Amino acid sequence: MKHLNCFARQMVSVVALAVLVLTGWPPLGHAQPAQPAGIEPQAEKVLRRMSDYLAGRQQFTVKAESMLEAVLTSGQRLQYDSPATLSVSRPNKLHAHRKGDLANQEFFYDGKSLTLYSPRANVYATTAAPATLDETLDFAREKLDVIAPAGELLYTNAAEKMLKESTSGFVVGPSVVGGVKTTHLAFRAGEVDWQIWIEDGDKPLPRKFIISSKKVTGEPEFTVIMRNWDVAPKFTDQEFNFKAPKGAKKVEFLRLTSEPAKSK
Repeated sequence: MKHLNCFARQMVSVVALAVLVLTGWPPLGHAQPAQPAGIEPQAEKVLRRMSDYLAGRQQFTVKAESMLEAVLTSGQRLQYDSPATLSVSRPNKLHAHRKGDLANQEFFYDGKSLTLYSPRANVYATTAAPATLDETLDFAREKLDVIAPAGELLYTNAAEKMLKESTSGFVVGPSVVGGVKTTHLAFRAGEVDWQIWIEDGDKPLPRKFIISSKKVTGEPEFTVIMRNWDVAPKFTDQEFNFKAPKGAKKVEFLRLTSEPAKSK
């Protein structure tokens, strides 16, 4: 999974300040499922059902909570929370706001341009962006080192991307996340392990998502819990258009490559 592996590499760069981890250990004696070889058909089926359902929602909003845990050189862990709200209008609009202990940022994509705004510093950066959300998510990650909250799940072919480099996957079993009955899945890839909890019933929405890096000391994790889904919101274009606040200073994105964005 190129996009998940990219996230793992980002975690390596963050470790000097804070590496992401949230760890929960089952009680002693708790039976653990055996890890099968390859990807179980049922695990793939549940994941693809979620992916297809979310891709079929033309508009939706979700409130999410991400947990980041700094791993100090001593091995001690410090946890940081970062609530986020996300609004999507397919095929080419996104507004995300992440406000927490380590980050306070807004992410705007209106089909033509991508803007990242930092309210604390009152600065923003804007660049031309590709014509679709899928392309813009790739562009933001690969060229600007910017990742939207839970961005892995927003692609129209999310399951395909997430399974591409996975070597194994299985159904862990039933679970409850925030009072919602879900099915817990676990997968392994080259650089990361990842888990996802998908709501049971006729709305197979993702409710929890964890990425664990296997290439960083301590195998840090990034956790997102998704609550308050609305799959039929009413939007106006104003939701996705950035208007610079009074006194805001425009800065340039620090690009990972010199290749310019192509606006269609």
